[in-house]
Order: sequence, then C-alpha cells, then structure tokens
Amino acid sequence: MSESVRINKYLSEAGICSRREADRQIERGTVTINGKAAVMGDKVGPGDIVMYGKKKVSMEEEAVILAVNKPAGIVCTSEKREKDNIVDYVNYPKRVYPIGRLDKNSHGLILMTNQGEIANEIMRSRNFHEKEYIVKVNRDVTEEFLQKMSQGVYLEELKTVTRSCITEKVGRRAFRIILTQGLNRQIRRMCEAFHYRVIDLKRIRILNIRLGDLKEGTYRKITGQEWEELQEQLKG
Repeated sequence: MSESVRINKYLSEAGICSRREADRQIERGTVTINGKAAVMGDKVGPGDIVMYGKKKVSMEEEAVILAVNKPAGIVCTSEKREKDNIVDYVNYPKRVYPIGRLDKNSHGLILMTNQGEIANEIMRSRNFHEKEYIVKVNRDVTEEFLQKMSQGVYLEELKTVTRSCITEKVGRRAFRIILTQGLNRQIRRMCEAFHYRVIDLKRIRILNIRLGDLKEGTYRKITGQEWEELQEQLKG
C-alpha cells in the first residue's frame, strides 16, 4: 500500500469484511489503528498497524475467489450459529465468505472470497451483472409464460416490478433465465405470480464464471484468464 485509504475501505480490500460491516465494527470499538480505537473516516497509511479484534490486518493477503457448487440444504451465510453454513461446509484453509446468496433449497454456483471490495462490486444491483439459472417447474412451460417473465413481473410481497430479463425454454417443464438483479427468492416469486411452482433451481453462471462440470459439494479457485476477465467486467 503506497497511499492512505479510509479504514473501512482498508478492511474491505484486506478481505476482512464489507465496508458496511467495517463501519459497524468501528462503531463498536472492535478496530484499532496503532493501538487507538478507530473512528469513522480515519485513514490508514504505510506502516500503520491495524487490528480487527485480536487479528492483525494485512493488505498483503492473497486475493482468493472460489467457485463453489452448493448443494441444496446449505445456507449462504458465515454465521457460525447456522449449523449448515457454507463457510464451515467448504472448510477452505483461508477465511472466505459468500458473495450474495443462493437460497437454501436451491443449488449450483455461489462465489466465495476474502476480498470485500470485489464482493461489493459483484453484489451492487446498479451494475446489472448477469446471473444465469436453469429452472424446472411443475407444469408445461409456454411461450406466453416465458414472454411475461422476460418483460418484468410485479411481485406483490416486495411491492416491486422485476427488471426485464432473458428467458429460453430448454425442456417441456424447464427454462433458462438470466437476471441482472437478486431480489429475495426472485425466480420462485416470479413463477408463483403465474401459478407455476419451482421444483428445482440451479444457478449455472455469475458474470463470466460458469459452473461447468464442477462436482456438487466441491469448489475450484478462480485464476488465470477467468480471473482477469472477471476483473475487467467489474471495472466496466
């Protein structure tokens, strides 16, 4: 690090937590700079010693992003009180946490990282990042249903209309959908609006990262060209 940065950004880029969580921990007095409790707006420069609780924070930590094939039943949280939390399930040797969520009953691709800034960029709704799913439902998929889904759906429970999206029939009772937002249980709610029930929901892509043939319950590290392409998309 060659210049000073705000303490919340420093913690985020060091992979400790998001900026929002950093602000919470600063308010709680969990964070110190050179032995003094940090306050909102403090900056960290070269040579400063930052502590997060009892942990010394270093910007030299290697950036890690994992593609995980989450099974149904695993919860996308780092909360230890949740016995089926994905952090314990993956059991990666470095501290990583999930980027966004994939609901407990769904399966497929979830990304995990130790880089707060990258997590923030991927999750920001205004960035319109694509996420692709294969959905199986309880009755035949019609062109009318797919067209209505793609045009945006009013969700009564959330009092909002979903963004337009891409849909494609891939089986008698299955379709592909590409979203650019991540509302709570969005696909399930959209289907329910047209009296369809989701039987199986699998995420197969986030941005340029594809699930591919990754075995369920395993992970792989994002490296090389895939990592470079991800960084380019996040910059865009």
